[in-house]
Amino acid sequence: MPVSAVITTKSTETNQDLIIQSPPSGLSLSGTITVPGDKSISHRALMLGAIATGETRIQGLLLGEDPRSTAGCFQGMGAEISPLNTELVTVQGIGLGNLQEPNDILNAGNSGTTLRLMLGLLASHPGRFFSVTGDSSLRSRPMSRVVKPLQEMGAHIWGRNGNSLAPLAVQGSVLKPTHYHSPIASAQVKSCILLAGLMVEGETTVTEPALSRDHSERMLKAFGAKIRINPETNSATVIGPAQLSGQTVIVPGDISSAAFWLVAGAIVPDSQLLIENVGVNPTRTGILEALEMMGADIVRENEREVAGEPVADLRVRHSQLKGCTIAGDLIPRLIDEIPILAVAAVFAQGTTIIRDAAELRVKESDRIAVMASQLNRMGAKATELPDGLEIIGGTPLTGSEVESHADHRIAMSLAVAALNASGTSTIHGAEAAAISYPDFTTTLAKVCHP
Repeated sequence: MPVSAVITTKSTETNQDLIIQSPPSGLSLSGTITVPGDKSISHRALMLGAIATGETRIQGLLLGEDPRSTAGCFQGMGAEISPLNTELVTVQGIGLGNLQEPNDILNAGNSGTTLRLMLGLLASHPGRFFSVTGDSSLRSRPMSRVVKPLQEMGAHIWGRNGNSLAPLAVQGSVLKPTHYHSPIASAQVKSCILLAGLMVEGETTVTEPALSRDHSERMLKAFGAKIRINPETNSATVIGPAQLSGQTVIVPGDISSAAFWLVAGAIVPDSQLLIENVGVNPTRTGILEALEMMGADIVRENEREVAGEPVADLRVRHSQLKGCTIAGDLIPRLIDEIPILAVAAVFAQGTTIIRDAAELRVKESDRIAVMASQLNRMGAKATELPDGLEIIGGTPLTGSEVESHADHRIAMSLAVAALNASGTSTIHGAEAAAISYPDFTTTLAKVCHP
């Protein structure tokens, strides 16, 4: 059976279906993969490049819809950004404090990172008025987690539902320094406040209950900001006002995108994949730790540092997984990878319990409810918990029709589950993968072998 008969797509009036047909003899995966650039780093490179002085050169930028939303917003405020491509994107910065009042409403699309981080910058530009919105999904996601600490700094922000939902209106003002004790470990909250602190006289500090990803701190330091880190208290401080200078940024492969291939290679028999140039920042490698707890055969090769970020090639081979408990301080370091970890749990022996992940209910979809319902539709034994999932592994899956709920990580996770299901699976709304991984389906067909 040719690969083209295994992986196909079908466009409808409203979306695109991904159809995966597993032959009776099953599938295997092999080959070398390069995943798209890290989404978190791509966002931050565009933003800091826009507010720095001089030119920023970005290599390996993610070409997904979310970074395009970030680029569009900052172009609307005066930054000159070249057409987005993976080879080189240049940003002509306009200097900190010089964002222009836009002629139109800023649209963050589906990107919570764009909206939440941008609010910190908008709030700290005195005398300018900004309106920001997003798609229907983003307009339902909570913004109070960044609005409230910004208001404590003196920001003027208005919106729906007690200023907690977009569209939001921002009247820039002179902010005061703060020491914010965040109730959740969130890189978006931390980054928003640190970005606001760039124009504040004095020290602005964020303390978290657990360590979240630190891409903002690393990149702010590289661009010239004065940053102080206290790992004992999970605190980060920016000393303002800052001076930022354009830099060259090399974006490593996104470990969140690599996670789909790590799980696919681990669960599909007779599989071996090499994923090259993956960022392995310690604040992002929870997925590796969780899969290793489950018994996955993953080896780091060619470890190195690129532009201040640790990078490695990851080799994964099929192995027999076992259930485990994933909770606590590990969760902030793999929150985006939990949908695909749920797929790994379905094919592990024993029970896997995921806790402390209530944040998943306010992502692009309610990822706890959606993963439980869609995996169960394929024959899994998944039970929703208030803050996670309980999955009894070892039950064979059967091809079914499932829904992405317009969530890119759900679409790709279900596609990986379908590789190990008997018969034919149809993932409705598979085009959502383009938000973070435009070439996912093409790469899937490339490494899939009947």
